[in-house]
Amino acid sequence: MSKVAFLLASQFEDSEMKVPYEAVKEAGHEAVVIGLKKDETLKGKRGEASYTADKAISEVKAADYDAVVIPGGSSPEGLRSDPGILNFVKEFNSAGKPIAAICHGPQILISAGLLKGRTITSYPPLKDDMVNAGATFKDEEVVVDQNFITSRTPKDEPAFVRELLQSLKVSVSSQN
Repeated sequence: MSKVAFLLASQFEDSEMKVPYEAVKEAGHEAVVIGLKKDETLKGKRGEASYTADKAISEVKAADYDAVVIPGGSSPEGLRSDPGILNFVKEFNSAGKPIAAICHGPQILISAGLLKGRTITSYPPLKDDMVNAGATFKDEEVVVDQNFITSRTPKDEPAFVRELLQSLKVSVSSQN
């Protein structure tokens, strides 16, 4: 099965981490929480979820993972200035591996310089940021553009998870 990286800092949107994380595990895939520091406790902004970073970004390589998930909330803001995080997603993109970002998650894609010519969605108030970074913005529950899977808000989680799990099926079948 697939190994999925979850890029996380504190103040994430609780359900945007919890729902895809649980769905990935329930589907039989390995879910790995990657933060800035290993063993750091990361708390959701609503106080409904808490995770411990399994690995620090400095310890991991994109080549060891099949997909990356970037939950929203304020977590992406806490990660987007870290060169290790940016290199990680750039390597994913270069390899054509799935990058799933919801809500504020695409902020990391802006900082990594990956949105030029891409079609995405995000938390709607970020539309100008996405367009200014070169993306075409669509206000839809989920937008899939090549290896990018993006969604807007917690209410879009079912579509976001559906497309994420579908991309993992494709990834697994291409490995066999």
